[in-house]
Amino acid sequence: MRTVNVNEIGDYIRQQREQAKISLRQLAQAAGVSNPYLSQIERGLRRPSAEILQQIAKGLRISAEVLYVQAGILEDRPADSGVRSAVLADPGLTERQKQILLEIYESFRIETAGPQPPLSDADEPAVTLEPAVTVEPASGAAAPGAGAPGRDAGSAAPGERIA
Repeated sequence: MRTVNVNEIGDYIRQQREQAKISLRQLAQAAGVSNPYLSQIERGLRRPSAEILQQIAKGLRISAEVLYVQAGILEDRPADSGVRSAVLADPGLTERQKQILLEIYESFRIETAGPQPPLSDADEPAVTLEPAVTVEPASGAAAPGAGAPGRDAGSAAPGERIA
């Protein structure tokens, strides 16, 4: 596990809070911590526990994993073709959007991880196709466009006959 300067995690939290346009007081309330305590974390005077980081992440609406990596609690994952890094580095996305994209990406990776057994015929969902219904005009039916104004040919009001 890498060693992290306490200032680094505090700076990162402050940057995320400012980017999310949340005041220190709002984040403290959302995270369930006191204003002075959160201020001390941001200034690098206190090192938050994993539980406090999780609460702060929830208040920031970002992944707790991101804060754990920043704090040195978790190792950063091995190379993932750059997708994760690109999403996290994109300044055009909000933290919430980044979190959602990464969660979707991870779910796809998990879904496709390892060889999947091929589907057998019994595993495939049953699909029932209904035959297409074609309505042939009856002899003597009105030509298209010959109906009442504003009404399609072939559509009649209840009780009305089409001649």
